[in-house]
Amino acid sequence: MASNQLHHSSVSKCYSFFRLARGLSASSNRGGEESWFKSLFVRKVDPRKDAHSNLLAKKETSNLYKLQFHNVKPECLDAYNKLCEGILPAIHADKDYPCELVGTWNTWYGDQDQAVHLWKYVGGYPALTEVMNKLRKKQEFTEFRKERGKMLLSRKNQLLLEFSFWNEPNSRRGPNIYELRTYQLRPGTMIEWGNYWARAIRYRQENSEAVGGFFSQIGDLYMVHHLWAYKDLQSREDTRNAAWQKDGWDECVYYTVPLIQHMESRIMIPLKISPLQ
Repeated sequence: MASNQLHHSSVSKCYSFFRLARGLSASSNRGGEESWFKSLFVRKVDPRKDAHSNLLAKKETSNLYKLQFHNVKPECLDAYNKLCEGILPAIHADKDYPCELVGTWNTWYGDQDQAVHLWKYVGGYPALTEVMNKLRKKQEFTEFRKERGKMLLSRKNQLLLEFSFWNEPNSRRGPNIYELRTYQLRPGTMIEWGNYWARAIRYRQENSEAVGGFFSQIGDLYMVHHLWAYKDLQSREDTRNAAWQKDGWDECVYYTVPLIQHMESRIMIPLKISPLQ
């Protein structure tokens, strides 16, 4: 009797083990099948061992850009613009300062009563430091900052580098409206973004709408800014729709959209002192 019970117990254990092994094997196969299936759609990115700034920025220049956002009291916007018109062109034209005013705008659609300024520092961080030190000693600029502070609700800036494959943001004749499209990327995706846009930018050159492309170094990180110029809003609509008729543009959009956490568009009007008109 005891022998029969022992035999029955052994058979039960073997059967349980067989079911467990079979279940693990099936799970493993399903996992392998799912992994193989996912591999068809997930783009693999080669590991990199260098900083984004070295891989994506222009090698032939050492320019640094500063993007400023000033939120102005609604009743002070005209006075703010007039104040800027009195000091910013003088800094731009003075050869003693290794910097250039690339563009200055008021936001038309987006954050209202906002001023946006884009500066270029020729020589990178040393040029930025040199300009800051010289301006601190300039009485006219000190008075400008004090008066400007009375008109502002808040201000924010970022330091940027330009993508190697984008156009130089050179001065241009107007009249134009400008669109600043800002993308907050998921951390770790900047290289992948750059790889796709290095190919995609050629689809957006027909109407000379591409002005400049930048990525952040200090401030909000993993942030990309694309600056575009159009004759008007209808021209913007027509130009963007035309891109979808070109083979390859849809692929760029398909693969870059998952890299984005947040995106924003500003339509901006240049001030009369802006080199980008």
